[in-house]
Amino acid sequence: MLTHKKILIVEDDASQRLFFKMALETYNYEIFEAENGKEAYKILSQNTDIRLVLTDIKMPEMDGFELIQKIREEERRYTYILVASAAGEKESILKALDLGANDFLSKPVVPKELQLRLEGASRLLRLESQDEFILSMAKMAEYRSNETGYHLERVKAYTKILADDLAEKKPEICVSGQFAEEIARVSPLHDIGKVAMPDKILHKHAALTVDEFEVMKSHTSLGGELLLELYEKTGADYLKVAYDIAMFHHERYDGNGYPHGLQGKEIPMAARIMAVADVYDAMISVRCYKKRYKHDFVRSEIVGGKGRQFDPVVVDSFLGQQELWLTVATRYDDSKRVA
Repeated sequence: MLTHKKILIVEDDASQRLFFKMALETYNYEIFEAENGKEAYKILSQNTDIRLVLTDIKMPEMDGFELIQKIREEERRYTYILVASAAGEKESILKALDLGANDFLSKPVVPKELQLRLEGASRLLRLESQDEFILSMAKMAEYRSNETGYHLERVKAYTKILADDLAEKKPEICVSGQFAEEIARVSPLHDIGKVAMPDKILHKHAALTVDEFEVMKSHTSLGGELLLELYEKTGADYLKVAYDIAMFHHERYDGNGYPHGLQGKEIPMAARIMAVADVYDAMISVRCYKKRYKHDFVRSEIVGGKGRQFDPVVVDSFLGQQELWLTVATRYDDSKRVA
């Protein structure tokens, strides 16, 4: 995981640069320095992994305004820009924020405040890196499987709707708002194990044989093991949620699912939510081996699986939010996607 500890200080006053450098070295930042915006932009061009910039506004050759504008116009990866300005320069601060600065500090700067502002910036950049990682892994599975189009967008929306509803209406099951955000973010990884499936199985137009289905079922354990290994190495909580959905979203509430035959509440809540979202989307979508089914038919199938395939609480939540599901399905209709 990226730590975002590299920072570029842009300040024409040598004493101010030294002050910032001494304050930040205490917190193990790797410091880059520039006397003006022109020099700063050259450093950023040569060091694309610098994601934090602390800049003054009034500088020779290229001022802070122009530097902010150039960064925002040409950046390939997002850069967090913190502006340090003299107290009372309200108009300058507003202009800097309007051009794309993220935050500001008033001089004289208090070292502890600087540290806390930059810690907040690093948290935002880590979240961005997590989202990039999730999307990249999900796209690998999507490119290999038949689940193209807006499948990932729809599943992300369905899981968020379910989790939000459960968090609000079923406090006894301890689904939090943070959990709702996490499951939606990692839901695109539910089939990451399909990257290891043979093309002849993934793209088969007819029903799978018994042996082929056994191979296909292994995508759950393959994906789960991959994400569990990443979780154990990083300790990132969102990867534990990703593991739960990848490994267990084909378990059944009655214990007749796979890969471990878990039953009822033995199945992690994230996987119970994912199970309904995944089945719904698979049924309303066209696949190389099946036609699209209408919402009313899919609803009846999900209701028929209540207490057998699906958690009854999750099914009830689905039934109470059908209009939202239909809105998502319409918005992300694959027939509307531009190739």
